[in-house]
Amino acid sequence: MKRKRMIVLITFIFFLSFSINTGNVHAKGYGWGFKKNDNHEVPYVGKYRDILKEYGAYYVDESGEKNIYLTFDNGYEQGYTDEVLDVLKKENVPATFFVTGHYVSSQPDLIKRMVDEGHIVGNHSYHHPDFTIVTKDVMKRELESLEKAVADISDQKDMKYMRPPRGMFNEKTLQWSNELGYIHVFWSLAFIDWNTDAQRGWKFAYDQIKKQIHPGAIILLHAVSEDNAKALDNLITDLKKEGYTFKSLDDFVIKDKIPEGIYGY
Repeated sequence: MKRKRMIVLITFIFFLSFSINTGNVHAKGYGWGFKKNDNHEVPYVGKYRDILKEYGAYYVDESGEKNIYLTFDNGYEQGYTDEVLDVLKKENVPATFFVTGHYVSSQPDLIKRMVDEGHIVGNHSYHHPDFTIVTKDVMKRELESLEKAVADISDQKDMKYMRPPRGMFNEKTLQWSNELGYIHVFWSLAFIDWNTDAQRGWKFAYDQIKKQIHPGAIILLHAVSEDNAKALDNLITDLKKEGYTFKSLDDFVIKDKIPEGIYGY
């Protein structure tokens, strides 16, 4: 009986400690997602749209213009990012690479190349935790550590865009990111491309993107995908022929935040 009470006490202390360490963060975490369509229309995201607007976060360019924003999530390297960068350079297409601490420490030359060739390096956190279950201080350390790591090895000295690990967010994490000087960037087009053991050929990646493409798309790709690397050249060429323009997140976000009527916008 005494042993049983001791086990219960230890269990209680453990959960109390867990609650304190996580700061009792907003109870509900959302996993980013949307209803896909093949009508070349902006996908429906339900209540998420209003939540993102309230906190100045983005998942799409709603201007109606045929703009595309390429983004890549890079947690580790599989040998294809150089090929991706070669295509982007050849086609003069900007991109944003959301990277983790492991990627920065293991691939400094690729980080330097991204920056030197005019791409944006975004913040995907240092250790890739779920921000909805940690404190603001933990989130701050994760973002600042990653920003410093990139600044230490490249000419990019600050960051303004972040993509939450695992796509997890809530009102509290959106608010915290604003207070820390960051803008959340989600996506309006994605497919299962990250499984390196289940690549299905470049045509599959090409078809998935062409089927879902829409004006204002923020595309999420993973640079570990051989399919993506092989499809990218044809994809960019064909989308340009269809009247799409590839732009930087800066082109979109800066314009979006300028009050209407200024500078002709």
